[in-house]
Amino acid sequence: MRTEEQRRLLGEFVRAHRERTAPDNPAGRRRTPGLRREELAARAGIGTTWCTWIEQGREVSASPEALARLAEALALRPAERSYLFELAGRRDPAAPPRETGTEAPASIRAVVEAVRHPAYGLDRLWNACCWNAAAARLFAGWLDADGQKNLLRFVFLDPVARTLIPDWEERAARLLAEFRADFSRTFEDPRTRALVDQLRQESALFDTAWQVQAVTGREGGTRTFNHPETGLLAYQQHTFSPADRPDYKLVILSAPSCCALT
Repeated sequence: MRTEEQRRLLGEFVRAHRERTAPDNPAGRRRTPGLRREELAARAGIGTTWCTWIEQGREVSASPEALARLAEALALRPAERSYLFELAGRRDPAAPPRETGTEAPASIRAVVEAVRHPAYGLDRLWNACCWNAAAARLFAGWLDADGQKNLLRFVFLDPVARTLIPDWEERAARLLAEFRADFSRTFEDPRTRALVDQLRQESALFDTAWQVQAVTGREGGTRTFNHPETGLLAYQQHTFSPADRPDYKLVILSAPSCCALT
């Protein structure tokens, strides 16, 4: 359900673009700049009342198809069209399908290769798509392995993770809550459903935590690791998403410091 602020912003946006859209056959003096509401409604194949209510910020039911016609009538550019659908809380039927490739975006790969601290990229299923040598040394058993590179499978199923990660159960449950924040955008992908279903079957902790329905953002903060060779290490975790592929993540662990076990 859209908030009052969303409806207000949507109305202001539609009105501003209506007033800057040239009419098809301007004739005589016009008090209204751009298109009149009835002209926009006719061009978009929608009701004038419906158009008026949108501009007034009132609650109306707008189908994706009606919004698409409105966007075309206003000759919105791609970014403007995306903004319209975002404010309306609808998915654009003309939006290109989400990319599902596993190759790391160039923007993430460039940063991973440039930094000296452990850094890696995650795709929309939380598979590691690229990493640097420092990350491979830290996550021995995950990033240096020949098998799967899924972060959830590593944390919940690999015995190495239980040794590497202090307070393993707490950290694993938090990781799942962070993944769930992304799940609302990827649940239609059959690969996402398969991953969740498999983990629920293979990990009792995952299944229990999944049923809790906890959701949290992937926030930064201190992350400690009990490395088998170096000992206890502490890092500050930072997570970013590139503008060109917001479904991917760049994770950097900075400012490591060795700590004595107590």
